[in-house]
Amino acid sequence: MERNNRIKESAIIAVGLVIGLAALGCCLKSGFDNFTNRDRKVTVKGLSEKEVEADKVTWPIQTKEIGNDLPSLYSKINKTTATIKAFLLKNGVKEAEISINAPTVIDLNAERYGENRRDYRYNITSTITVVSNNVKLVRGIIARQGELLQDGIAIVDGGYEAPIRYEFVAFREMKPTMMTEAIENAEITAQQFAENSHSQLNKIISADQGQFSIDDRDENTPYLKKVRVVTTVTYSLKD
Repeated sequence: MERNNRIKESAIIAVGLVIGLAALGCCLKSGFDNFTNRDRKVTVKGLSEKEVEADKVTWPIQTKEIGNDLPSLYSKINKTTATIKAFLLKNGVKEAEISINAPTVIDLNAERYGENRRDYRYNITSTITVVSNNVKLVRGIIARQGELLQDGIAIVDGGYEAPIRYEFVAFREMKPTMMTEAIENAEITAQQFAENSHSQLNKIISADQGQFSIDDRDENTPYLKKVRVVTTVTYSLKD
């Protein structure tokens, strides 16, 4: 009787040991698979690109007057300013879109390193700035600014200090959509990589907020913008 009990206890222990070893094997396999899959990953970039028209324009309109009598020069500046403003309003620019800056006066006699022998003493620059969201309208007026020559007004080039600037301010509204598109394109690339490596694409490990840029399409059409979003996404892979 006692011998039978011992045999039964030994059998139970053996079965328990087998079950325990099997469970341990499953755990080890699962842990090994997780460890292996954890180090298997792919990092890809996703791109979203759009071509858009600028929705804001800043146009500094500069004129110059030179002479020796300040009161006379200021009178000319005021007359020129009034003529330009009337021209803008006549062609559809709104009053609120026009700002008139104080004239900049250079006294050439006061310049330490300048040539003192000049036919005039003062050089005055006047700037009227148009800031508008009606880009097409303002572009049309810029193309016709030569009409002011009939009134004896010559608009000078502002150069690097006062260029015409075109912006795309509605970018914030399209930013989420472009981010989604960039991530979708990244997933397509990652999926192709997974198939080529005989793996399956798993979950996203990490993703950045994306690098955004807005540039002129080319130097001849600064009112056309190229918007780009590039995001970097890392996926894990599994068998």
